[in-house]
Amino acid sequence: MAFEGLSQKLSTALSNLTSRGKLTEQAVREGMREVRLALLEADVNYLVVKDFCKKVTERCIGQSVLESLSPAQHVIKIVNEEMTLLMGGQNARLTWSSSVPTIYMLCGLQGSGKTTMAAKLAGHLQKAGKKPLLAACDIYRPAAIKQLQVVGEQVHVPVFEKGVQDPVKTASEAIEHARDYSRDVLIIDTAGRLHIDTVLMEELRRIKAAVKPQEVLFVVDAMTGQDAVTIAKTFHENLGIDGVILTKLDGDTRGGAALSIKAVVGKPIKFSGIGEKLSDIEPFHPDRMAGRILGMGDMLTLIEKAQEAFDAEEVEKLRRRSPKELTLDDFLSQMQQMKKMGSMQSMLSMLPGLGNKLAGMELDENAMKKPEAIIRSMTKRERANPGILNASRRKRIAMGSGTTVQDVNALMRQFGQAKAMMKQMMGNRFSKKGRMRMPF
Repeated sequence: MAFEGLSQKLSTALSNLTSRGKLTEQAVREGMREVRLALLEADVNYLVVKDFCKKVTERCIGQSVLESLSPAQHVIKIVNEEMTLLMGGQNARLTWSSSVPTIYMLCGLQGSGKTTMAAKLAGHLQKAGKKPLLAACDIYRPAAIKQLQVVGEQVHVPVFEKGVQDPVKTASEAIEHARDYSRDVLIIDTAGRLHIDTVLMEELRRIKAAVKPQEVLFVVDAMTGQDAVTIAKTFHENLGIDGVILTKLDGDTRGGAALSIKAVVGKPIKFSGIGEKLSDIEPFHPDRMAGRILGMGDMLTLIEKAQEAFDAEEVEKLRRRSPKELTLDDFLSQMQQMKKMGSMQSMLSMLPGLGNKLAGMELDENAMKKPEAIIRSMTKRERANPGILNASRRKRIAMGSGTTVQDVNALMRQFGQAKAMMKQMMGNRFSKKGRMRMPF
């Protein structure tokens, strides 16, 4: 889980501070020493930590906080607000060109996940109604062009490539290709190196001068901590970047990059990679990320994921039906749509108060595979009429799904609970015409 270590340490430091009945200036300063250590251990830039702790301390020892009836709430609120400002304050959206296509140039070191992120970004924009085109301008890394073609095909976005010809020429030709085929977004995947060198920077400057991108987006591995900030700063000084994309934010990221990069480089984080799937990309919201780090959850992102994963038409059909009409096919459909929302760990970590409690726990990410296998081992008639599942049928289903009769019984209990919950949510509310009226 992202920032697990930092989140735990901050939670401990703040709980020691906020557990006091009344705050004193000395208690605030002692608590902020612990916060400072937690941030430094998370590889956050020293100057950033120093400035952050100074601002929080000054606000916390203000008269209104020390004399407040709920100082704990004030302290958490102040830390949350300052952490949000540290990461940019608000979501920095992509900007768009007045002419077609809008060009985004991705750059970064080799191994940062740049090529995969190019496809993720293309898929994300395609879902938003855009028609992206990917351009393969990495002619040095073995199979880089082939990799872009593979991931491009997986997100159903075409890839423009011209082999190992000059990448500046390829990028320029890609613009004309995009116009000819009515592609309104061009994402250029440039070459990376294992380290920064003059040859790399010169090529990137030539591409930028030739295509005049709307934005240059720097892609960096969040696991590199404070080194990511140093690299981003060097790229910005040599090339001029407009935003940052953090990859691998789903691991136990120490937090250094996310918490330092805006303050040091002056450029916002625009997107984050949150998993290995090509759909695992989300806009970076500083306020939501601060909430996750402080164990306050992220309900807005969870709701957005649910809205994206669940088919609105299917949900509406389900709402209009009586709980008695709910079938195991419906149950299977809902489980499959839940899987689109991401891992169980990531979903639960977005619930307020659960983030830190999940630390160290091993959740069974394959928990849904067994129920799916059981339902798929049933006949259409059995799925539609679960009431006919007698002992012999359950034994046959268990053998067919590689499970036990106890597993089948457990699934049927879960199904019964789901129907009961649906009935309860409906609340037996009827309109004057005698028809069921949904409460949501």
